Amino acid sequence: MGRVKFDARVRIGSGAYACATIILAAMALWLLAPRDISGAQLLASFLRWLPALLRGFTVNVGVSLGALALGTLIGLLVGALALLSGAAGRIARLWIQAFRNAPWLVLIFFTTYVFPFEFTIAGHVVPFPDWLKVIAALALPASANIAEVFRGAVQSIPSAQWDAASSLAMSRRQILVLIVLPQCARRMLPPWMNVYAIITMGTALSSLVGIHDVLDTAQIASTTVAHSSFTVLMYMSTLAMFFAYCYPVTLATRVFERRLHA
Repeated sequence: MGRVKFDARVRIGSGAYACATIILAAMALWLLAPRDISGAQLLASFLRWLPALLRGFTVNVGVSLGALALGTLIGLLVGALALLSGAAGRIARLWIQAFRNAPWLVLIFFTTYVFPFEFTIAGHVVPFPDWLKVIAALALPASANIAEVFRGAVQSIPSAQWDAASSLAMSRRQILVLIVLPQCARRMLPPWMNVYAIITMGTALSSLVGIHDVLDTAQIASTTVAHSSFTVLMYMSTLAMFFAYCYPVTLATRVFERRLHA
C-alpha cells in the first residue's frame, strides 16, 4: 500500500512538474515577444477573439471524436482479420503497417482531393464537406493503431484460458465473446485513450485544407489585428487549449493503466 501511494505521489509530482515547465516556457515566450501594442488594447483584442477561438476548437474536438469513432469501427474489424492466417490476415496486416507509417498531412490532402465535393443521389446534390474528408483521413491511421492494439490485446490473453474454456465444450465464438473480449476491452482502454489524444493533436492539420478550426481562427485573428504580440498570444492560447484538453486524457490513461496492473 505504501509503495502504491508513493508511486501515485511520484506521478502527480511529475504531472505538476510538466505543467509548471510548460507555464514557464509560455511565460518566457511572452516576455521575449515584441511589444507593439498596449496591454489594454491587447486584452481587448484577445477577449474579442476568444469566443471565435473557442468555437474553432469545438471543430477540432468534433473532428477528433468522429475520426476516433470511425477509426475504432474499422480498427476492430481490421484487428480481427489480422489474427487470421489467410489472405485476409495478410491484407489486414498490410493495412496496419501502411497507415501506421503514412504521413497524416498526405492522407488529409489525399482524401480532400480524391473524393468529390458533392454527390448526386436520386437527382439530389449532396455536398461532401471538407471536415468529413478530414475525419476520413484521420480515421485511417487511427484504425491502424487501434487494430494493432486489438490484435495485441487478444494475443495477450493466456492460451490456458482458451484451453480451459474448450474443455467446458464452449465453441470458439463463445470463448471469444464471453471470455476474451471482456478482458481485451479493459486492456485496450489505456492505449485507445492515448490514440484519441494523438488524433486530437493531429486535427490542427485540418486548417491546411480550409477547415475553420482553432488554428485557422488564430491565423485570421493574427492577420486582422496585425500585431506581433497579439499573434504570439493567439498561438499561445491555441497551444494552451490543446494542452488543457489532451493532458487530462493522458492523466486518465495513466490511472487506468495503474488499475489494470493492480
